[in-house]
Amino acid sequence: MAYAFTFWTCYVLLKEYGKAASMRLSFLAAEKRRPDQFTVLVRNIPSDPDESVSELVEHFFLVNHPDHYLTHQVVYDANKLSKLVKKKKKLKNWLVYYQNKLERTSKRPQIKTGFLGLWGKKVDAIDHHINEIEKLSKEIVVEREKVTNDPNSIMPAAFVSFKTRWGAAVCAQTQQTRDPTLWLTEWAPEPRDVYWRNLPIPYVSHTVRRLIIAVAFFFLTFFFMIPIAFVQTLASIEGIQKAAPWLKPLVTIPFIKSFIQGFLPGIVLKLFLIFLPTILMIMSKFEGFESISSLERRSASRHYLFNFVNIFLGNILTGTAFQQLSSFIHQPANQYPVTIGTAIPLKASFFITYIMVDGWASIAAEVLMLKPLIFYHLKNFFLVKTERDREEAMYPGSIGFNSGEPRIQLYFLLGLVYAAVTPAVLPFIIVFFGLAYVVFRHQIINVYNQEYESGAAFWPDVHFRIIFALIVSQIVLMGLLTTKKAASSTPFLIVLPILTIWFHRYCKGRFESAFVKFPLQEAMMKDTLERAIEPNLNLKGYLQNAYVHPIFKDSMDDDTDDEEILSIDFETESAIVRTKRQSRKNTPLPSRNKASSLSLSDGIQSHLEP
Repeated sequence: MAYAFTFWTCYVLLKEYGKAASMRLSFLAAEKRRPDQFTVLVRNIPSDPDESVSELVEHFFLVNHPDHYLTHQVVYDANKLSKLVKKKKKLKNWLVYYQNKLERTSKRPQIKTGFLGLWGKKVDAIDHHINEIEKLSKEIVVEREKVTNDPNSIMPAAFVSFKTRWGAAVCAQTQQTRDPTLWLTEWAPEPRDVYWRNLPIPYVSHTVRRLIIAVAFFFLTFFFMIPIAFVQTLASIEGIQKAAPWLKPLVTIPFIKSFIQGFLPGIVLKLFLIFLPTILMIMSKFEGFESISSLERRSASRHYLFNFVNIFLGNILTGTAFQQLSSFIHQPANQYPVTIGTAIPLKASFFITYIMVDGWASIAAEVLMLKPLIFYHLKNFFLVKTERDREEAMYPGSIGFNSGEPRIQLYFLLGLVYAAVTPAVLPFIIVFFGLAYVVFRHQIINVYNQEYESGAAFWPDVHFRIIFALIVSQIVLMGLLTTKKAASSTPFLIVLPILTIWFHRYCKGRFESAFVKFPLQEAMMKDTLERAIEPNLNLKGYLQNAYVHPIFKDSMDDDTDDEEILSIDFETESAIVRTKRQSRKNTPLPSRNKASSLSLSDGIQSHLEP
């Protein structure tokens, strides 16, 4: 049965991977024109004492991509400006609220200027907010000028756009210089997928940040159950009687006693787990990923690993995850499968209950939208002041891949582990997936909003986690057979993990490139078709401000002069670019005249003269 389930799973995965790759390429070929099809994100731009980042980017790409470079947009550190603009929006919202209140009551509202309006001088609320907005507007103008003109506010990164998709594909998928750590290029995420707050993070700090988060995640995973166990101890009858003796008559009532023993510990665990996706997303943001989709993918990977340790292993083995780690350290490595395999059949009834309580109930809650409904009423009661606030409170958001996908993958893991050991678990999992398909299909089509489009870039991660679950199920079965006096059959199972790993490597080599690269043939076909349909397309006008930080657009208030600050005018056609650099390492010839600015054509001409 282990062989049957393994081969069937691999067969379905092979078909699905091929189908997903084909659908992705068809989607990319058929979709409408988007800025990210022509744009590359360039990181780790080297500093130059004679040229600004913008001039350096223009010079580099006009020299190295002369026939395809079109324009670029440098990355600004606009985080302080972003805070000012958000503060101004908040004040405008309060101004609308007080103006509406004046219309309702015909009495000018007043507020106190102290902390949270609890004390301080009493002033007219409308006049006070108008004055504060005017002051803040002046600060925003000053900060915007500083950001756009101060060289220290320009980061060593830029969005570079090309005349064709083919040119962008060549740049994004090749090494630009001899030094593989400089001029790093990758496909730019689409504008709405960019996580702008992380773009100013220096590239060299990413490794340090990821090391810090890796250590933090280790401690989060293996120490997470300690505070939960402490709170659950307090949530028990003995803990309540010890912490609050005056509640002893209340907790002895049969109904309350049953509730505390049966539901309160589980509710405490759920409350802790509610905050887990937020914690993992904060950790991913600290690492410095530049797009929302990559943030969700990293957060989902960690969420799955956390579920594997604290829900799967944590319920199979006794004690906290840290105690499990300690027991594994003090026993031989060949005993790990035996320890887990022995406990697997004994926990089948628990996981059946878990699937019904957590899985089926979560699907029902997804249909009812209980969590958004509760949050909406809390916001409506405490935070909503204007119609704009109400619209934001009613916003359903996106489906949340970082939390929803790992939960579904956990049931894949349970199904594969128990398929050959305790098949009685499978009907409950099949019912879960049947309900989940119907419900999530409805929610995606009719409820949730799509925040970005990554073209199925999530699928390789999904495939890998199913392969991981398959290997875990094979190792667990080998450990179980060792304890059942069937050790002679164990060698026949050693082949399965090897075959599964080989199958994963085959799929990775066969299909994964479709999810990280864009074929030059497809790019050329799309470019040729577009030139035939729209020969007079103004591509530069379409791409010029596609990757301008949205906070600049929010802070400009339709000011044409300010728009010109950010719209850098470049020549559409390839041209020889003059450089201010005294020693040009990226041009064919060294500078002959250090005092003057010498163009590349002048250098070549002087070199040819005898």
